[in-house]
Amino acid sequence: MKVQQRKSSFVISFLILLLFWVVFSGRFDLFHISLGMVSCAIVSWFVSDLSIPNPRPMGILRLWYNFFLYIPWLIWQILLANFHVMSLVLSPNMMERIDPHILRFRSRIRDELGLVTFANSITLTPGTITVHISAYGDLSVHAIDKDSAAALPGEMEERVARIFGE
Repeated sequence: MKVQQRKSSFVISFLILLLFWVVFSGRFDLFHISLGMVSCAIVSWFVSDLSIPNPRPMGILRLWYNFFLYIPWLIWQILLANFHVMSLVLSPNMMERIDPHILRFRSRIRDELGLVTFANSITLTPGTITVHISAYGDLSVHAIDKDSAAALPGEMEERVARIFGE
């Protein structure tokens, strides 16, 4: 990775992590702020070559902006899927409703980090687990029933592709 790209990636990651540290810690004394800065610097150093693929600062900001817009939608999907799985489990005819199977499809996402984000999003959603990702973007997903598999690849893939500019 180019030194300039790693440096800009480090700075952006550091600032975002520090913002979260300050917001979630709720402590504004010298000790906690300095501890947060050191912690954020260490984490940013280790992930700076992994986390942000676009070397242009505006591209990095756009990627993070799109990602933060995606998070609430993903949380909503996780919540809906939790209710669906709960209805399966609590149903008196649970054994008839559960139909586990493996769904295979090719994703249109070509970015490596985008594919991993998509696969992790699928796995975070109850009722589905990404079993395998090939280098060509082929995914194998285990679904607990047909309703859980019906939405794949669908809107989730479109939203992740938008994050990574595809």
